[in-house]
Amino acid sequence: MPVFFRPFTTSPLASWCGALALVCCAAGLPVAAVAGEPSAAGARDTPEEVLIAVLRTEAQTYEHGDGVPRDGGKAAELYCEAARLGDAESQFSLGWMYTNGRGVERSDATAAFFFHAAAEQGHEQAQRMLQAVGGPPTEVPDCMRVAAPAAPRLPGPAARTAAAARLPAAAPRRVVELVNRMAPQYRVWPQLALAIIEAESNFDTVALSPRHAKGLMQLIPETAARFQVRNPYDPAENIRGGLAYLRWLLAYFEGDVALVAAAYNAGEGTVERYRGVPPYAETRAYVRRILAAVGETVHPFDAEAARPSPALRRIRDGEALQRRP
Repeated sequence: MPVFFRPFTTSPLASWCGALALVCCAAGLPVAAVAGEPSAAGARDTPEEVLIAVLRTEAQTYEHGDGVPRDGGKAAELYCEAARLGDAESQFSLGWMYTNGRGVERSDATAAFFFHAAAEQGHEQAQRMLQAVGGPPTEVPDCMRVAAPAAPRLPGPAARTAAAARLPAAAPRRVVELVNRMAPQYRVWPQLALAIIEAESNFDTVALSPRHAKGLMQLIPETAARFQVRNPYDPAENIRGGLAYLRWLLAYFEGDVALVAAAYNAGEGTVERYRGVPPYAETRAYVRRILAAVGETVHPFDAEAARPSPALRRIRDGEALQRRP
């Protein structure tokens, strides 16, 4: 799994964690409040959640002048750091600032971008604002862009062998056998398919989501129809449809595992609109999980399965939002 860096700025995520105490003091927070202490539900915050909390709190102090001189530009910069990490509350705050010209130059298009990003994550106030701002814009705001990384390279035989051994411990033998038998037919690594199955359904053959995604690989009705799956609750048929979709995605995003995982979770159109992994907390966590399970960032692909996404050039030319979560 690659090391993840805080996007857009030159300082890596680790530097923020190292300066956590100083930032908390500046924001008036006790370090224990954000530094991974158990929440009310008993779960510990991840390092990214800690960073989001620090960034959002500091942004609020500058937006409202709470103990520091009011500075809308600084607030917007900090909110944008958190927004890139998938924080819906910071995305909504930016939408509000740009709608009202509060400390920043008013921009309806920029406001619409941030309101849509927050609304798509279930933020209720942002969803109500969509009636006023209209459809999502096609351009990504400057503060949400990062320089594209170097082109990934295919792993060598030793790395592929090691990755093949990374099978989920809880995977039922029957499912593993089906995937191992069928995946090579679709030129998909078994460990990628099994990682998707584990993340999507935890190997529940009759799983049903609120979006009516069904079965092991959680095929929504449109995807099932697209790949001619008649009974998504049949394990073999469901896996066949999921593998066909993965083969298509691998060709469409030229083997970029992060983009493929993001598209499987949020849809290929969303990945293209955001020029990379969308700024959704759920999708970012999903992509990290798949990358950790697969152990590689690039996968061979069947170029005949699909033409490359027209957004790939813009992603690779540096107009990406954030290619790595």
